[in-house]
Parts: sequence; C-alpha cells; structure tokens
Amino acid sequence: MLKVNLYCVGTIKEKYLKDAIAEYSKRLSKYVKLEIYEVKEAVILSFDNEALMQNTLNEEGEKVLKKIKPDDYVVLIDLHGNEIDSVAFAHKINEIKNKGFSTIDLVIGGTLGLSDALRKRSNYALCLSKMTFPHQLTRVIVLEQLYRACKINNNESYHH
Repeated sequence: MLKVNLYCVGTIKEKYLKDAIAEYSKRLSKYVKLEIYEVKEAVILSFDNEALMQNTLNEEGEKVLKKIKPDDYVVLIDLHGNEIDSVAFAHKINEIKNKGFSTIDLVIGGTLGLSDALRKRSNYALCLSKMTFPHQLTRVIVLEQLYRACKINNNESYHH
C-alpha cells in the first residue's frame, strides 16, 4: 500500500475543517497509508522585514525537511507549480508508484509559502489553482483530490 505523508505548516483550529480532514482521512484509509504531520507555524512580527521573513520561511522549511526521508517522492503544493486537472493528478500518482516510490510526501507551506531548500528537495510542484487559499483549507482540498485520484485509479465512481 502506498504511503502518503502530508506535511503542513500550521495547525487546524476550526472544527469544520478538522471534520472534513477526518472524513477524507477515513475514506483514504482504503487506498493509502496516510500520515499527517503539522509543523508549528512561526509568528510573523512584521511583513515589512524581508530578512526576518526569509529566516522564518527557512526555519519552517528545515522543520519539514528533517522529517522527509531521502527516498521519498516530494510534491510541493505551490502557487508556482504545475496546474493540472484531477485525472492528470491521478495519472501522476500512478506514475510515481510505477517509478518504484513507496512514499509520497505532500507539502503545504505556511503563510509565507515554501523555502528554497524545500523547492530544491522537491520532485514536483503542484498548483491547485491560480487563486490563493488559506493553507488550512488547502489541506482539505489536497486530501479530497488525493481521494478523487484513488477513486479514478481504481475505476470507481466518484469523479464525473
């Protein structure tokens, strides 16, 4: 069974998001071994200090990188990544498995985005939309799309 690690900067506070995450996690358990890891989001004191923001971004990135194993396939959820549809995402998951990877790491950054070190370590960058979503909601969207991809790859009804 494919293992999927979802690395997220920040925590979920809203009950409705926690409920949605729990529901998709339960649905996904039939298809993948899912683990969700939260990394504490740094407190941003000022958006005017570029050096301070870069240090914060680097610290968050290092916390995620410490958890990623060298032989994992890393997919960044990134506004600057490849924008693909759900069927192409399902094919991408199959492609990764067919290349012999047993673990996929999906990474959602925090308010400031993703560090350069994470970008260098990644194998693929995926853009969910040109629109900007709160990273807490992004977690639900990613899990739903992963579930949809599993259903597509198993020729099960859900995706129309």
